[in-house]
Amino acid sequence: MAQTAGCVRLVWNRSLAGIKASLEAKTGYKGYVALANEMKTWKSHEDTSFLKLVHSQPLQQTLKDLDLATRAGFKKEKGFPKFKKKSFGSDSFRYPQGVKVEGRKIWLPKIGWVKFRKSYEIEGKIKNATVSKRAGCWYVAVQVEIDLPEPMHPNKGHEVGIDVGIARFASLSNGNILKPLNSYRENEKKLGQAQRALARKKKGSNNREKAKWKVQRLHKRIADARLDYLHKSTTWIAKNHGKVILEDLQVSGMSRSAKGTKKNPGRNVKAKSGLNKSILDQGWFEFKRQLGYKLEWLGGELVLVNPRYTSQKCFVCGHVSKENRKTQSCFSCEECGHTDNADANAALNIWAAGRAVSACGDISSVAS
Repeated sequence: MAQTAGCVRLVWNRSLAGIKASLEAKTGYKGYVALANEMKTWKSHEDTSFLKLVHSQPLQQTLKDLDLATRAGFKKEKGFPKFKKKSFGSDSFRYPQGVKVEGRKIWLPKIGWVKFRKSYEIEGKIKNATVSKRAGCWYVAVQVEIDLPEPMHPNKGHEVGIDVGIARFASLSNGNILKPLNSYRENEKKLGQAQRALARKKKGSNNREKAKWKVQRLHKRIADARLDYLHKSTTWIAKNHGKVILEDLQVSGMSRSAKGTKKNPGRNVKAKSGLNKSILDQGWFEFKRQLGYKLEWLGGELVLVNPRYTSQKCFVCGHVSKENRKTQSCFSCEECGHTDNADANAALNIWAAGRAVSACGDISSVAS
């Protein structure tokens, strides 16, 4: 598997270098067909004859991926492709066919039967399989095609509005609360120590490889804990509520650095940096993404509403003012005197806004 991943990385880098060279020379763009013909000649060269030792399909899939990525870069849909480095976890390859699964063994062409830990029962027709390496462990993701009946949610009439935050990960309009996990914050000290130890090691030494391995394992532990918590939370919410209403938060904008420029330096940069870490530690975007597809699978619905004024608006009388929320946790309406937890009040506003969106189909109604 390491040999196949290495050959895939070589093909990507050589082909990308050829594309850049042809663009600089203004000799035209090299598409998939031209790149595939070049790869055939590489196999006959002595210095790259080892490409014949691995299956040709992962190499061809790499060229197709590179072609798509380059065309997307031309259209400004994504950034232009970059070279892959061995030390940055780019070990992966994909089989478009020829993969078989029997029990806890999977057949990978030209590699053979490999035992694996099956986390989910594989049903349907296998379309492709992607093998990847992460923090020293190999994973396989199998994509299948299967016919499913039209889903009908068991709790179709149950609606809930959810306000996401930092002190409370999720406040539901029905009164339920999900506490934050803060997996990064819990391991921040250990990660900092491991990263400083890595910086002191000599490049190319075995000790540096060991130190890098520790940093990778810590990152994997943090990410896995966060993902596990998000999956459990979204599964519980999706199963018990037919309609879920969320704020359409722009997380990338909310977590943007406040350092500014030399001419216009930012203010409270350190405090904003800490806030950004806490925001990204929650995984709000992934929370929304998981809720979306899980509700779709179950026959439910995810409604996104404008987040404007949801934390400043009184759910009882509708009065909107910054002064209604004088602290992070307390909401006290200046107009009617209604008091509540600020996140709980926001969740009720989100729920009401979602009902308005469902009725009139106008997200801007939330701001009124």
